[in-house]
Amino acid sequence: MKLLTQCWLNATFYTLLVLFTLVAVPVLTLGLVCQAPFSSHRRILRQLRRYIRWYGFVVIYYLPVPWVRVRFEKLADDPCLGPCIVVCNHRSSSDPFLVAALPMPEFVQVVKAWTMRLPVWGVVARLGGYLSINEMAADDFFARAGQLLREGVALVAFPEGTRSNGREMGPFHGLMFRLALQEKVPIVPVCISGNERIPPRGTMLLQPGRIRLRQLPALTWEHYRDLTPFQLKNRVRELIRSELAVMEAAV
Repeated sequence: MKLLTQCWLNATFYTLLVLFTLVAVPVLTLGLVCQAPFSSHRRILRQLRRYIRWYGFVVIYYLPVPWVRVRFEKLADDPCLGPCIVVCNHRSSSDPFLVAALPMPEFVQVVKAWTMRLPVWGVVARLGGYLSINEMAADDFFARAGQLLREGVALVAFPEGTRSNGREMGPFHGLMFRLALQEKVPIVPVCISGNERIPPRGTMLLQPGRIRLRQLPALTWEHYRDLTPFQLKNRVRELIRSELAVMEAAV
């Protein structure tokens, strides 16, 4: 029965994903083309990023139901996320889709180069201004990321760099925390739990489950101004690690 459920889940989800993508991408592209003669480049970019979030929202909340369900939680009554650095733990290849659950009017993800080589999604990511961290010198990254923050765009990053094996978090890289200290923007930790097997590492086959995202209170400049990048990355990592322990102790 379990194997039959997994087969049905994957057949249904990936069929719906292909059909939805074949419909959504041309329709949303046509919408942008129709707006282009009457809008600035900045406004078109903003709308494209909203479309990316809407696409991800449908993928995570509707296509895998009822086998996979996603729940978003907040520990503080923060407003919608504006210019900030969102830091998430990284357990699954589904993580980049899951950030669509976050209340961000406009965001850009910091990704690895292979993401940009994906069919359709890679093209859209490049057009949306996603930052391919492996293809950029550090100075270029700080310049482009800083400009995005000053334009009011949130940045989403997975500072482990690669997905972890199971529930254990890997060490954090320091680049995003150096950026935070340079730009003095809030850091928003986000815990992602339950998707370590949705899908498991090394395969794209989903398993049924429940996924939770929990947004922790933001660390403002006043909270971390006296820290080094090394201290800051370890503090944020510990906040996420300890909250994940609380979330998963209750499961």
